[in-house]
Amino acid sequence: MTQDLLLAVGREALLLMVLASLPPVGASLVVGFLMSLFQATTQLQESTLSVVPKLGASVLALVLAGPWIAAQLTLFTRQLLTLIAEVAA
Repeated sequence: MTQDLLLAVGREALLLMVLASLPPVGASLVVGFLMSLFQATTQLQESTLSVVPKLGASVLALVLAGPWIAAQLTLFTRQLLTLIAEVAA
């Protein structure tokens, strides 16, 4: 296994990690901003008020993006196992 191949696999793994975590983190970011905006306009300064909507948005994003994330992880794992089999042969 060459150094270039190892770097390509590592780069692909890092990119996949970012893409797989983007839906729940992005949803939590958007809902957190909206809840902060709501709290600022109503002057309701309760710190626990934004936790439940952010958690719900993250779970919803994982439910909606779950099949796509699983397909991407499966594809990467399949490619990685194929590479390992080629190196071992």
